[in-house]
Amino acid sequence: MSLAAIQHPLASPREQLRVLGQLRIRQFEEALGESGLHPLTANGIEILQINVGRLCNQTCKHCHVDAGPDRREIMSRQTAEECIRALAGSPIPTVDITGGAPELNPNFRWLVEQARALGRRVMDRCNLTVLLLPSQSDLADFLARHQVEVVCSLPYFLADQTDRQRGEGVFAKSVEALRLLNQAGYGRVGSGLILNLVYNPAGAFLPPSQAAIEADFRRELSRRYGVVFNSLFTITNMPISRFLEFLVRSGNYDAYMSRLAAAYNPKAAAGVMCRSMISVGWDGTLYDCDFNQMLDLRVDASVPRHVRDLAVGHASRRIVTGQHCYGCTAGAGSSCGGATV
Repeated sequence: MSLAAIQHPLASPREQLRVLGQLRIRQFEEALGESGLHPLTANGIEILQINVGRLCNQTCKHCHVDAGPDRREIMSRQTAEECIRALAGSPIPTVDITGGAPELNPNFRWLVEQARALGRRVMDRCNLTVLLLPSQSDLADFLARHQVEVVCSLPYFLADQTDRQRGEGVFAKSVEALRLLNQAGYGRVGSGLILNLVYNPAGAFLPPSQAAIEADFRRELSRRYGVVFNSLFTITNMPISRFLEFLVRSGNYDAYMSRLAAAYNPKAAAGVMCRSMISVGWDGTLYDCDFNQMLDLRVDASVPRHVRDLAVGHASRRIVTGQHCYGCTAGAGSSCGGATV
């Protein structure tokens, strides 16, 4: 694969899809067909995932969102209100708020308050260091007060590996933020405040056993830093945006995609997260998942494509798939909630 396949700055979603389609591995839809899963369809909506924008205080090398401090895609109050109206008119039990750093959206706290007022479980996908920003000095207390489940990215329990992926000094700040969350009650037995961590490999590899790496994180974070948490999720690096660029530039693209395809697991495919969730983009557009969102693969044309029109039919819609979907179906599977098998 030529380096010209991905330009810098990062290629458009259309260019990424072109690159993903060039490699001579079997089509993902063929793998689904052999598993008796084609066409893949939703079997309900348990999670409304809301991506409130790409603004972030970090610029991580593996980020599939291509988030950073210079991004200006930010969900407006009008779109946030449309999300809440859609939620109020549905039985969806869980709201999963993501970004970027979702907390930097001026409507983040309003969304949390409104969703909790509707009695829904709320999750915040946090990069940890945002908790240390002067503008977010009361964030940990806010999250605890509203019993928001916090899902935090932490590439490793050692500084070197974390800083290589996320930037110099990020690990130390992450530990400080985890201690703030622990002080607020997060991760502590009996508090009811859930703190989960997310691990993804530092390179072109599949994640290790989720149970094994969780045990390592639990032991080392407690021993070295006095940090506790509830669970750890493993997520496969998706061949999208910055990680796709890394794969091509480092010469790992062919081998990584072939590794994902060879590790295709029908049980993981049957349990992919897109079958039980729907993703809302910063402008209200609907997608089957956050990964499809970054490739501008909107929900199937047979259903409305904006959150203001969310309806019963979305719960049984046909899922839009592509070669990148091997990332969620390899090995033990990968989802926003970790391994699926």
